[in-house]
Amino acid sequence: MASADQITAQIQSSKGLCVSAPWLNAFLASQRNVPVSALIKSALFRVLASDFRESLSTNPTSVFPIDISDPNVQERRLPNTIPVQVLDIDDIGASLWSQIEAIERVERGETVRGREIVRTISMGEDQGATENNGSSTNAPPAPNASGSSGNGPHRLILQDAAGTKVVAIEMEHIEGVSLEKLGIGAKCLLRGTTVARGMVLLNPGCVTLLGGKIDALDRPWRNARKTKLLQRIAAMEAGEP
Repeated sequence: MASADQITAQIQSSKGLCVSAPWLNAFLASQRNVPVSALIKSALFRVLASDFRESLSTNPTSVFPIDISDPNVQERRLPNTIPVQVLDIDDIGASLWSQIEAIERVERGETVRGREIVRTISMGEDQGATENNGSSTNAPPAPNASGSSGNGPHRLILQDAAGTKVVAIEMEHIEGVSLEKLGIGAKCLLRGTTVARGMVLLNPGCVTLLGGKIDALDRPWRNARKTKLLQRIAAMEAGEP
């Protein structure tokens, strides 16, 4: 059995995360006769699937300043590395209606290939085919239920290990930041990030994606996404801010 110090050091060196001792001790107490390499991998998986407010230890340099969202601060730079988790993501480069239509195509079992709408047909557990003007071919992977129809930029809500939330805007395309690829609860490291008027400005040089997600947050968020988009459209039509 690996010691808590071994696991802590490994996760710190490989992912830059400082695991909380109480969380790690609780994890180790649930493990029996597990090889060291498997135990370390399991601990890392659990950390990335956890709520950072519970699994990470904090200090003033590893969390956001309390006034991070103050719009009166024109610009500042956060020089330290800050672990965060994603609580929300929105494709602000795509219209609300186009996102709803993309979700509905997924609900009907359709995807888009070029200018054609292709219907996916289940052919068994490991096979698939598509219908298109009477012809069938091997189907490309269908999009998931996020129904994204654009490539960003994206607006995110990020939360640090102390529970502080902040709005973040994708200023340049970041590989892996999309409605399909980034789960709610996904983990990131921010390094040397600029904050302007209370918003974190994201670019590839300051963001490291670690993966993971929190299933208890991701599933209901995706299930409710179409309803929330419709509510936003209704609010706009009613002239609400």
